[in-house]
Amino acid sequence: MDFTDVIGQEHIKSHLTTTVVSGRIAHAQLFVGQNGCGMLALALAYAKELLCSKHEKNSDAYRYCEKKVSELNHPDLHFAYPVNTNDRIKTAAVSSSFSEEWRTFIKNNPYASLFQWFHTLGIENKQGNINVKEAEEISKKLSLKAYEGGYKVMIIWMADKMNTECANKILKQLEEPPKNTVFLLLTEDEEQILNTISSRCQKLQIPLLSESAIAQTLVQRLQVGENEALRVSRQALGDFNKALQIIASHNEDRVFEEWFVLWVRTAFKAKGNKKAIQELLEWSELMAGKGRETQKNFFNYCLELFRQALLKNYKADSLIYMETADPKFSIEKFAPFVHQNNIFDIVQALEDASYHIERNGNAKIIFTDLSIQLTRLIHRKELA
Repeated sequence: MDFTDVIGQEHIKSHLTTTVVSGRIAHAQLFVGQNGCGMLALALAYAKELLCSKHEKNSDAYRYCEKKVSELNHPDLHFAYPVNTNDRIKTAAVSSSFSEEWRTFIKNNPYASLFQWFHTLGIENKQGNINVKEAEEISKKLSLKAYEGGYKVMIIWMADKMNTECANKILKQLEEPPKNTVFLLLTEDEEQILNTISSRCQKLQIPLLSESAIAQTLVQRLQVGENEALRVSRQALGDFNKALQIIASHNEDRVFEEWFVLWVRTAFKAKGNKKAIQELLEWSELMAGKGRETQKNFFNYCLELFRQALLKNYKADSLIYMETADPKFSIEKFAPFVHQNNIFDIVQALEDASYHIERNGNAKIIFTDLSIQLTRLIHRKELA
């Protein structure tokens, strides 16, 4: 992975390159951004610059170093990422247990999401994390001298998934870092990082990608037509992984749309209708049977569709990008039911439900409660 392979983010790439050239490299750096912005791609490209900086550019040694980084098998490049036990690894799961899966996953798409990683491991119905045993593994790896005599780089992907024990052990590493060791912590949820850790890191905020950067990449790398690339880049909202999902024929949003349409139609009918209430309970039971990551992704989809309906209701058509596949359901027809008098409560209800799912709440109760709230909110009249 080279900086030329990273989509957009020219200012960030320039900054990281400058730190290597000047030798002013923070030993602990926190990359903060949203899914699909390219945090991991940037970290990999930066790691290549660090690990290969001891060699003269374009020399045989430099090219050999580049190759090892691109193959993710450089001896001084280390990773930690959320895992859990699966059918193959029954106990004591750590990152190194899934190194082959990780290499394949990143080579296929360094912009991929945490949910996709869990799906790769077959643990989408579990909560992946970075545990204390992982911290012990990190300590062992970094206690050794650099194999090639230069930097050692530890990339912790989704660092917010570190549990408390792990985070406290990592904190000790950050307080007394081994010589020439650079920690790159990547997170989509900075609030879940311990303050004692974030305060010891140089923070780098990674912005969402521009529509033009996504469109250009789709045209040049995937041979997508220009008009299609523009439509997809607009809909992706700065998330290149989302752009790839939109293009893919098996886009999960179609499944989410089916669940959403069934949900709101049933909720709308449920007011004073016992049969519809039973159908709403059945829908809640259906959703409760899905994996937690799927449930959280569905909540995010609902939030965005409600926001799009609100924009449509208030004639902000230039900001509308979502299109529905169901010919009997359209954002235009749904929009009048989403307005200033219920949108804040709807968003709060969805965010609360996602919060409780994240913390292993009873899914059936959560979805049932959410459905009852929607039944009331969807019938609320708009203020004059």
